[in-house]
Amino acid sequence: MVTPTNQGPAPLLVLAKISDILDSFSLARPELTLAEIRDSTGLPTSTVQRLVGNLVGHGFIDRVDDRYRIGVRMAYWAAPATRGMEVLDIIGPLLKSLRDSTGETTCFFKAEQHYRVCVAMAETRHALRREMHLGKILPLHAGSAGRVLLAWDAELMDAVMRDPLESITDSTITTSEDLEAAVKQTRTDGFAITVGERDDGASGLSAPVFDSAAALVGAVAISGPTLRMTRETCESWVEPLLATAENMTRLIGGRFPGEV
Repeated sequence: MVTPTNQGPAPLLVLAKISDILDSFSLARPELTLAEIRDSTGLPTSTVQRLVGNLVGHGFIDRVDDRYRIGVRMAYWAAPATRGMEVLDIIGPLLKSLRDSTGETTCFFKAEQHYRVCVAMAETRHALRREMHLGKILPLHAGSAGRVLLAWDAELMDAVMRDPLESITDSTITTSEDLEAAVKQTRTDGFAITVGERDDGASGLSAPVFDSAAALVGAVAISGPTLRMTRETCESWVEPLLATAENMTRLIGGRFPGEV
């Protein structure tokens, strides 16, 4: 009779721990120390050191001095999984997941001419909702998604600045100076939060999604009534929004500006 020997954790248990480690990283926290990974995962220090070392050795994670980040090589591995799939097929499930976690309507906007168009969405289940539908055409100078689309497209920004900025609500930006400042801040922050710019009593927050050339594909957005989406609530959703935008970017084989 052969007596089983203890040769370490079962393979599936190891995969779960590796998944927890990789899930620690997000667009809001792209670089982490071993201590931060340990705090995020709750794994013992020795386990984190061993698994992170193995992940670095195989290219899943890159080391930058005493910090770590998701390996750029993973973007190339992700590309074959989504090759041949339409971008909207890929991002649809992520929009639904973000909708389920926040409870509010989530959308994906692309720039068309001097406007933005809703090309995908997952609608809130709340009875009180902000009106949105596929194909809806909206101005670029009002709202968080428009702010994001302008922040990473200089030519589009120049084109919009040549036209008068229509006042839609009392909170709509109508001067080129204010729009330039808001767009610059969005690029610095990596996201945009707006309140009442397009609809009175409505809020939104958006983040960019990029393709393999680090060019802007579109903006993922969360929107809803301000009575549910206060400024504080919007700020608390920045990290899941950025994580969703990052997942979308990776799944379509994209990369962020500045990445090799």
